[in-house]
Amino acid sequence: MDNNHTVTSVKYEIDSPYRLEDAARQRFADEGFIRIDGVLSPETIEHYEPEITAKVLELNTMHLPMEERSTYKKAFLQVSNLWQHSELARELTFSQRLARIAAELMGVERVRLYHDQALYKETGGGITPWHADQYYWPLSSDRTCTVWIPLQDTPLEMGPLSFAVGSNNFEFGRDMGISDESEKQMQKAFAEKGFMVSEEPYRLGDVSFHQGWTFHRAGPNRTQAPRRVMTIIYIDADITLTKPTNSNQELERWFPGIEPGEVPDTPLTPVLYEAAGDKT
Repeated sequence: MDNNHTVTSVKYEIDSPYRLEDAARQRFADEGFIRIDGVLSPETIEHYEPEITAKVLELNTMHLPMEERSTYKKAFLQVSNLWQHSELARELTFSQRLARIAAELMGVERVRLYHDQALYKETGGGITPWHADQYYWPLSSDRTCTVWIPLQDTPLEMGPLSFAVGSNNFEFGRDMGISDESEKQMQKAFAEKGFMVSEEPYRLGDVSFHQGWTFHRAGPNRTQAPRRVMTIIYIDADITLTKPTNSNQELERWFPGIEPGEVPDTPLTPVLYEAAGDKT
């Protein structure tokens, strides 16, 4: 397959609809997450991975030896808003296919981008402790979700994402960020309440979507290759901001010029999908 044909096929795929079953919507609502097989083809992932990896290496600011890092910083290299630094990364972040799936899972007509984020767990990288993403977000509702896109086959020993099934409705722990304490407290709470933990490998092209209040974690990377992952965070396009409740909820950084009570309609948070404008 020549390169021009590959590029055309990739662009068609990331913007064409993906048929989502009703059972998937119900499972997402009930369990707080869903893994979906083959949302993207291996060829599409392989088209974007080299550019995303190159930008992570270029923009990463973490250079401490692993043994000198905190638990959070041992978990992964973290680079946000790659779409602002690369046209190729922008194509993936602005994917109509992924945004439409997010809208359908959340049950909203329109979704806007919060931000994208590469999470690279290095060889020897530690656990990602139990946490719920929405602890970090100053948002007025739970109409939020993240798509987790591994950029390689991700076996259990590489540290794929795992989920506490149904924890999207569990309020304990929502005041804790990623830390040794969140790992300890949530492990105990889930064991006491009988939550099942779902952990599965991902094949290239499989992705997962999880709600903002769904608790999740990842194991250490015991392989000799980095665990390369791209994520995109979607929010209901009509969601409003709330007054920050912790130091991580930086309004000016993520929503410049927007005040609590307002819709975060900014160039950094464009609407990515609108059902009313979808002709398919």
